[in-house]
Amino acid sequence: MRFLSGGRSESASSADHSVEQSQAGEGAISARDLVRKQLMEDIGEFLIGNDLEISEANLSAALGLCSGNDIGLANRVAERSANGLPINQAWLDEQRKNGDEAINRISDKLERTLESFAQTSRSARDTAAQYNTEMQAQVDKVDSADEREEIRNLTAVAMAMIERTRHLEQEMRRSESEADSLRVSLAKARRDAEHDHLTGLPNRRAFEGLLERHYREAQQELDALSVAFCDIDYFKKINDTHGHDAGDRVLQAVATTLAKITDDNCHVARHGGEEFVMLFRGLGKTAAKEKLDTVREVFARRKFVNRRTDEPIGTITFSGGVADVFAYPTTRDALKAADVALYSAKEQGRNQIVAA
Repeated sequence: MRFLSGGRSESASSADHSVEQSQAGEGAISARDLVRKQLMEDIGEFLIGNDLEISEANLSAALGLCSGNDIGLANRVAERSANGLPINQAWLDEQRKNGDEAINRISDKLERTLESFAQTSRSARDTAAQYNTEMQAQVDKVDSADEREEIRNLTAVAMAMIERTRHLEQEMRRSESEADSLRVSLAKARRDAEHDHLTGLPNRRAFEGLLERHYREAQQELDALSVAFCDIDYFKKINDTHGHDAGDRVLQAVATTLAKITDDNCHVARHGGEEFVMLFRGLGKTAAKEKLDTVREVFARRKFVNRRTDEPIGTITFSGGVADVFAYPTTRDALKAADVALYSAKEQGRNQIVAA
């Protein structure tokens, strides 16, 4: 299933296109079956070819690698292979240890360090300011006394001390500002890690967190909850005919259209490739399908043009599948059901929304 393969890859689209050409003569194998078969073959080749155990952890790593979801691992595997080094169990285990969990631990520690540093800076600044006030008062008293040399010397020393503490106060303010800036940068880096840079939408990782949170809340508050998958029709043909720049703009256009209906209870994310995933809080399967279908109809009326060549692209459509989350044992099962419904929409002619 495409939910398990982490989004629609180029090979998936290619298989889909080739099946369209052959179905009239054969009619036996669907695009979905071809995609699943190819993904399983790739996973098996990676595990068996590298003599790796068939374990849950290794299957998960192979899935991310073969589906294109884990680009980082794919790059490290390619680099290691290019250097003639083996892809063994010890190396793969090390990659998992150095993954997102380690990054999150470092980020959390850095954030705590920055907060502690900022607090120390604020305390030191306040102490320096209080000391300045007290020293200034003492100097004023001395200045009002007689003009003996000793008093003038004392005044000069005190004034120097005041100047030094003023400088220290300025440095503390600057350090505090730098710490605040670092904290903002860290928060931005975390947001960037959960957003798709092309479309500006949350990515799959961010969506999974949103889904789990809304799932718990909806259970407690007895709210309806639905999920949907959307996939751009004939996307590979757009890329092949008009280039990847045009394909990127089509992705952005669909993302913008879907994002217009988002609010606190409706969320959309880019799941991978030309596929998007949506969450509808407070809407059952039928209501969510109607809402998404309205968006689909409006989008299908638009005409697109290749900006680089001024050549008409024409109508762009997308298909979708919707499922009621609470009709299934887990959120993962609900997502699988929505994915199957999406394939049904494709097989029934595309440019439509199907309920699971």
